[in-house]
Amino acid sequence: MTDALKRLSDEGVAIWLDDLSRKRITSGNLAELIDQQHVVGVTTNPSIFQKAISHGDGYEQQLTDLAVRKVTVEEAVRMITTADVRDAADILRPVFDATGGQDGRVSIEVDPRLAHNTPATIAEAKQLAWLVDRPNTLIKIPATKAGLPAITEVIGKGISVNVTLIFSLERYREVMDAYLAGLEKAKTAGLDLSKIQSVASFFVSRVDTEIDKRLDALGTPEAKEARGKAAVANARLAYEAYEEVFSSDRWAALDKAQANKQRPLWASTGVKDPAYKDTLYVDDLVAPGTVNTMPEATLDATADHGEITGDTVRGTYDQARADLDAVAKLGISYDDVVQVLEDEGVDKFAVSWNDLLKSTEAELKRLAPSEG
Repeated sequence: MTDALKRLSDEGVAIWLDDLSRKRITSGNLAELIDQQHVVGVTTNPSIFQKAISHGDGYEQQLTDLAVRKVTVEEAVRMITTADVRDAADILRPVFDATGGQDGRVSIEVDPRLAHNTPATIAEAKQLAWLVDRPNTLIKIPATKAGLPAITEVIGKGISVNVTLIFSLERYREVMDAYLAGLEKAKTAGLDLSKIQSVASFFVSRVDTEIDKRLDALGTPEAKEARGKAAVANARLAYEAYEEVFSSDRWAALDKAQANKQRPLWASTGVKDPAYKDTLYVDDLVAPGTVNTMPEATLDATADHGEITGDTVRGTYDQARADLDAVAKLGISYDDVVQVLEDEGVDKFAVSWNDLLKSTEAELKRLAPSEG
């Protein structure tokens, strides 16, 4: 084992775990990762919960109680997922206190089937914040067109938000704008801006997966040369946009009111292509004031052989633009790629949510007491 995770943390990258299950909480594993692997936050999504609950470890007693009470499957899912998030938030509370509320955070997502419904997303975000009832929670809202006004409204009410499913640079700028607008609303309402936190989850590996697939279909030497570069380039240019927005006059006014910057969070950092180094999306995206949320396999790989050599983002913007331009010159449309990825991302989470409802419903039926 190396000290790569410590070096990463020392470079200003917050290490979060992209996974949660009741077994991870009750076994002491989450506490161990915080203590030994520099983990300072946890992200969840519908796919993660579906996997955890379908494996069943540790959920039977609560499911039995819910079955006895004859709750709806929707209520059961929310009771189960919010219980896990609440318990994880309690384990991370010392980190939250030690970092002044910046880290020690646990994210929980609004129902992904509401991704194109602004009022329902706002209502669900408020309900989730109330249900979990922990100051170190982040409510995840997808960066769809309908999600943007919801982000502003929810931030304006003083609820901290993790904006998820960001793929494009243009949408990322809209997300930052929505966050600043929310802070301005909160300021007008007299809320304490120092208590509001946000991260913007910019997805990485899926960009390479989609673009590489299109490059492979072309099959030319130029296409082969362009493989595996777009995702890192895209994320690096997102950081450039972050630096620009959070050094603006608009930000300066909020900064004076004790507001917190919305940190870029690198999501989807597990490498999908075995041809690439398994720590690619960690080693090549080191920059201060960022978060990298990793599946456990990526966390372990980074601990074992990550190459953390300092800031690998600032100073790379010209090369990043050249890498994206090389893909565009081959006839691959950036706008089409990022739209496909957003649509797929929302659809995949909705499928996972429906699968979660189905498996929970089956368990409730199995555990329901016989009548009479």
